[in-house]
Amino acid sequence: MHKILSALICLTVSFQLSAQCNDINTAFSAGEVVKYHAYYNWGFIWLNAGQVSFTVESATHDKQPAYHLKAHGATYPSYDILFKVRDTFETVVDTLHLEPYKFKRVTNEGSYHANYLYQFDRSKRQIKANIQKEKEEARDTVLSWTDCSFDLLTMVYKARNIDYSKYAFDEKIPISMVVDGEIHDIYIRYLGKETIKNRDGRKFNCLKFSPLLVEGTIFKSGEDMTVWVTDDANRIPIIVEAKILIGSVKAVFIDAINTRYPMTAEIKK
Repeated sequence: MHKILSALICLTVSFQLSAQCNDINTAFSAGEVVKYHAYYNWGFIWLNAGQVSFTVESATHDKQPAYHLKAHGATYPSYDILFKVRDTFETVVDTLHLEPYKFKRVTNEGSYHANYLYQFDRSKRQIKANIQKEKEEARDTVLSWTDCSFDLLTMVYKARNIDYSKYAFDEKIPISMVVDGEIHDIYIRYLGKETIKNRDGRKFNCLKFSPLLVEGTIFKSGEDMTVWVTDDANRIPIIVEAKILIGSVKAVFIDAINTRYPMTAEIKK
């Protein structure tokens, strides 16, 4: 479970196209909550280890309307005995183009703890980062904020506003995101449309993708990750699958409330 929240976020963020970074948000609004079961596979056993939730709240920044986006992952109490996880991602963005103001990540995974804080300076086009990892002193760094680069959580929501009908099967879509104090230029591969069934038997018409991964503490480099998002105006991830350094992880959609539109991608019986 300690890899699943990062996997889900890294996975669902991998849809940003630079040409569309100024698109107006039409996919979601304040009050939306989306929840997932988090599964971990080692060998032949899938363990339902915890839950991941994504929420959107109204906020203000410099007296301007904003969204406060949150993602939280936690193991169930019965799993805490083996490995307790409490991971939180938060970002504040403008409501029109979803350009970030501030990003915060707090990681508590067993004995490992880390904190990340990014301040986005629009006037200087800089990202002021403060990073503190386990057994290391906190360090400050300043990055050049290139156009159409976003933090992980903002990318989740930016992705939901892309017009995927513009892309052909197997086409690569370039993306840019800030991870661990560095900006990475990667891509996703569009794999067309597919009907997917989640673990409770519900079926959804989806769009399918495979992102190129950055090698690190969770993933090997390559395209060992697949995501299915609803083929409707909401673009909500339904299933996320990924191979990690040890085993596999999967996030499976549970429910969504206060979506901006009805979930027409679900196939009713």
